[in-house]
Amino acid sequence: MRASLVVIGTELTRGIIQDKHGMLVSRELTRIGIHMSEIVALPDDGSLERVIEALMHSNDLLIITGGLGPTSDDMTRSVIAQAARTELVFNEEIFSFLVARMGLERASGANKKQAFIPNGFSVIPNPNGTAPGFYGYGDKTLIIALPGPPREMEPMFRGSVIPLLRKKLDIGEEVRDEYSTFLIAEAKLEELCKECDPSLEWGTRFQDYRISLYVSGGDKERRDSAIEKMVALTGKNRIVEGDYEALGLLVSALKERCATIAAAESCTGGLAASLLTSLQGSSEYMMGSVTSYASSVKERVLGVKRETLEGYGAISNECAIEMADGVRRELGSDYAFSITGVAGPDKSEGKDVGTVSIGLSGRDRDSQAVQLLIPSYGRESIRRRASVAAFILMRAFIMGDDASEIISSWRIF
Repeated sequence: MRASLVVIGTELTRGIIQDKHGMLVSRELTRIGIHMSEIVALPDDGSLERVIEALMHSNDLLIITGGLGPTSDDMTRSVIAQAARTELVFNEEIFSFLVARMGLERASGANKKQAFIPNGFSVIPNPNGTAPGFYGYGDKTLIIALPGPPREMEPMFRGSVIPLLRKKLDIGEEVRDEYSTFLIAEAKLEELCKECDPSLEWGTRFQDYRISLYVSGGDKERRDSAIEKMVALTGKNRIVEGDYEALGLLVSALKERCATIAAAESCTGGLAASLLTSLQGSSEYMMGSVTSYASSVKERVLGVKRETLEGYGAISNECAIEMADGVRRELGSDYAFSITGVAGPDKSEGKDVGTVSIGLSGRDRDSQAVQLLIPSYGRESIRRRASVAAFILMRAFIMGDDASEIISSWRIF
């Protein structure tokens, strides 16, 4: 079976963003015996029609990503309908999904365009966005259309497209273990995969706050042994079996104990608190937060001692503990964490960029704080990584573990 991938987006062809779909699609298709013959990147300029017609004559499978949005330059659905010699039809299932996601008024406006798919095609659900995919045949070519954003396309490709192709090709389901990894660079993770067992099949999927890791091949004992080696090399609480976010693991620990939490942030600028309140029902466990960039706010609102803040004291374990204790006291929560440090070069004199102290406070145990140096890939990267580290350590603290012991095992970033 021969296949081609068409990636649509003017940002891609102008070099503004990098294509993340080609490697994923070609690797996964090769694993199930489908030959990738061509990867084509196209701008949003109407050239899709000519390319689709040509590729349909030379491929058994054509995957198209992008161009499924509600704007006038999103022409993928109409071009596919024309190539398949059919018309676009309104799909009630998609429209009901759009109404549930964004409300009737918005769904009935420009977004209603997304409820149309080529006649005879089937829907591919999109749990992470508003543009469902679809698949069907144009002559004898199987055409699959998916949205462009990686956070939408990748889960749909792995969760829906690969199982669909396995069924059509009569290929049995592959035994594959899934893990969630935290605070490990993707390049380093790939190195570790080869180091732990190069005979196994490894795959990764990068996401904002974690990297999903997949391992297949060999028997279960061999795969488990390789993961054990990886855990020993990376440290505690950084590799978890299953599909999890560090945030979700922390929230589960809070809910199991019917406990509440608060946050005090400096260098992360409220990011951790924003993530904590992003989940439905967060008022059950999240009491509130304080974002305290200025030392005067740390002192006046959180009760951090003035002598603690002298020099670079605001970037210290002492300050982190006093911040965590202060916000827990002021907001009346069962637990609290704090994040303070250097996220950018503006304060870097005397302290390395990426130096972060995390404080942990609880009603029934002594407060703790740890300091770590997060590799700098820019301010936002440090903010994200510091928030993830705080979630991991706060969960461990709630479960009775020692944060210093956990941090001392973290050898690789």
